[in-house]
Amino acid sequence: MALTFANKITVCRILAVPFFIATILYYTPAKDHLRFVALGIFLFAVVSDVIDGYIARRHHQKTKAGAILDPLADKLLLISAFISLYKIGVSFEVIRFPIWLVVAVISRDVILLSGSVIIRLFDYEGTIEVTLWGKATAFFQILTIMGVLLQWPFSSVFWYPTVVLTGISGVDYIRKGIRIINNGGVA
Repeated sequence: MALTFANKITVCRILAVPFFIATILYYTPAKDHLRFVALGIFLFAVVSDVIDGYIARRHHQKTKAGAILDPLADKLLLISAFISLYKIGVSFEVIRFPIWLVVAVISRDVILLSGSVIIRLFDYEGTIEVTLWGKATAFFQILTIMGVLLQWPFSSVFWYPTVVLTGISGVDYIRKGIRIINNGGVA
């Protein structure tokens, strides 16, 4: 079966990740414009995530490929953003990520990805729907990344809610995963 239009948008989002990473890693204060190029790529990815989700739901284009590719694209973008921005953080003049924030975000996503693989081993064919906690976490993670890219002096106010929501949503998804495993692969 060919990719749906929603899946094609998701693939474009995945393909945008290396360009985002390269733009961040080539950043220097002398090339400050790259910060805004990275922000543009990041915003493209965020907006395309909303669009592909809308198209998939509205036009009945939900697919198994989309159920795998969409969260994968999200994780690739967010993990690469946190790692890349931490790596070059010393080049930023005002705001840079603390290591505890990066570790919290990446740890949750690695645990969730590992959990997804384990759940697949139990022959679970469904998807674990995004929860309100998951959406709130993504929203604050996006604000946190944008704050650093824009060098907002107050962007550190997003860090604590990001870590708290990251922890809460991680525990929530782990509970759902354990429930699926305990029910023999039934949600």
